[in-house]
Amino acid sequence: MSGGRRGGGADALAAALATALGRPVAELRPIAGGDLNDAYRATLVDGARVFVKTSADAAPGAYAAEAAGLRWLAEPAALPLPAPLAVADDLAPPPAGPAPGAPDPTAPPAGPASGAPDPTAPPAGPAPGAPDPTAPSPDAAPAERGPRFLVLEWIDSGPAGAATDEALGRGLARLHAAGAPTFGGPADTLAIGPLALPNEPAAGWGAFYADRRLLPLARRADERGALPPGTRAAVDRLAARLHDPADDVAGPPEPPARLHGDLWGGNVMTGADGRPWLIDPAAHGGHREVDLAMLRLFGGPSERTFAAYAEVAPLADGAADRIALWQLAPLLLHAALFGSAYGARCAAALRPYV
Repeated sequence: MSGGRRGGGADALAAALATALGRPVAELRPIAGGDLNDAYRATLVDGARVFVKTSADAAPGAYAAEAAGLRWLAEPAALPLPAPLAVADDLAPPPAGPAPGAPDPTAPPAGPASGAPDPTAPPAGPAPGAPDPTAPSPDAAPAERGPRFLVLEWIDSGPAGAATDEALGRGLARLHAAGAPTFGGPADTLAIGPLALPNEPAAGWGAFYADRRLLPLARRADERGALPPGTRAAVDRLAARLHDPADDVAGPPEPPARLHGDLWGGNVMTGADGRPWLIDPAAHGGHREVDLAMLRLFGGPSERTFAAYAEVAPLADGAADRIALWQLAPLLLHAALFGSAYGARCAAALRPYV
């Protein structure tokens, strides 16, 4: 996704990172990292490396929510995720610490570990006695705090193979099985780039998907002029079906799954040891088929991933017929953010259901 601006300039960012991490930044190198944020590899003066994402367009609270989502997804230890190391965000909460049972990412490594930061480098976390890096500054107003950013554990990448795809499928099945308290939540809004979507918990998945995803996204995309004529009205008709308890368009009832929430192929990274890592989540409780449908949308892993998932947690009958239904929300999101290039795909995804 495109459109992020430099979050306050490289010099200001380096200074803010040094304060948050307790060590000066020796090098701040721009790297590829998505379309809604600017991404950097920061090398600290002691040689430690960290990943930094920043954008002047980031919604207030977005980076704090992403850090919380990473911790929540890491709790079941189903798949590895980069550990949050520091957050500068208007709504940043106090740190939750590493997931239960997870290694402390700021502690010196006990030995070489593939897919982790350079094991010979000092830890990337805050220096002893440094201020809490994930808590907001107590003596500065939000406008005075400088650039918003999220600092994550650096992951060395490697090539993917058949074992990577299969591990992704099995890990996703375990992650989803860890469950969520409700559909939606935990926050009442979900920030994706500059957009804030309603995310209040709902008792049923059909109503949540209609009211918190399809309808607001269709409205935004239509107001931008990104949808073909009649598409928004078709979304309204689909929403009515999703609300109808006698309509099985959403498939049989399932409990809330623990979702990554933005699981296109670019948000799966292969570590140096071949393990799949999940990055850039929009975590919430939802229908498990949503993550799998998103994984197929813009190019993704091989069919080995989906076969391995089904071996651990078989899908309900008709799941293949619902793929386009779950892909509709991310397509509408892209239309709302980027315009009419995605409009025809939205209309095509709708046709089987209206």
